[in-house]
Amino acid sequence: MTTALLAAIVAAGFAIAIHTAHAGGGPALWAGLVLLVGLSAWLVGRLAELGGGKSWRGRALALLAPLAFGAVALALWEALVVGFAVPMVLLPAPSAIAQRIAASSGLLLTDFVQTFIKAVLVGYALGGLFGFGVALLVDRLPFLRRGLLPVANLVSALPVIGIAPIAVMWFGFDWPSKAAVVVVMTFFPMLVNTLAGLAETGRLERDLMRSYAAGHVQTLWMLRLPAALPFIFTALKVNAPLALIGAIVAEFFGSPTQGMGFRITTEAAKLALDLVWAEIVVAAVAGTAFYGCVALVERAATFWHPSIRA
Repeated sequence: MTTALLAAIVAAGFAIAIHTAHAGGGPALWAGLVLLVGLSAWLVGRLAELGGGKSWRGRALALLAPLAFGAVALALWEALVVGFAVPMVLLPAPSAIAQRIAASSGLLLTDFVQTFIKAVLVGYALGGLFGFGVALLVDRLPFLRRGLLPVANLVSALPVIGIAPIAVMWFGFDWPSKAAVVVVMTFFPMLVNTLAGLAETGRLERDLMRSYAAGHVQTLWMLRLPAALPFIFTALKVNAPLALIGAIVAEFFGSPTQGMGFRITTEAAKLALDLVWAEIVVAAVAGTAFYGCVALVERAATFWHPSIRA
């Protein structure tokens, strides 16, 4: 009850502070914000302490802590931007960004489909499959480790701003060139992590499989791949934000008249920063949701791993 009351006090306090900022602010506004920040820090810490465990209440409280922190950050952002009369060209208020998202929902959806659905998901899937397949090949043929891994390491060090123009020249201005950039960015993490996971099984486990007359494929399927799953999912989680970043940056160097990266560059040139921030919000939400989906699949697939059981 005390935590709920404190949350209500903090919410009401920020509502009053934002209203006061819109009305002109004053010394009382800044003193109130300092007090609210202190109360908010105590509230988030309290929620973090209460959260945890396997009960639904503990899980809900564990989820409330980051949500409360995000809400406080947005409210503080709104109050400071409005109170200091920061120009929209420098930093728009969250309310202005929300209004822009509501007014341009159709445009944002079109850009989301062009960048995320077409370029990110296709490139993510192809890069992961290529990296996984090459890792199996390298594991089976050790001489490739000395010849192929240095080349893969070199490719992973190539900057996106160098790959993107070449991909546009090869695959055109539409989404396939962006998917190609994503493939290059996601290939190496999957290759390296899969190889590390395949090497995770010890000599005793492999000797046991040989004592059962298990062949290479049986050992791979029943022993080595399950042991490598945590490493593979680590690569998948690393690649989730990398794929989105690569696709957006690739659109800076040539794109049809749609896409998140295209919209960010064109609207920034027009000083329409509210639409730029709206695209950033959509990208951040999509990337976070994508990462969360991969993490949920990981928990379901590796429920036996000590890190998940703990």
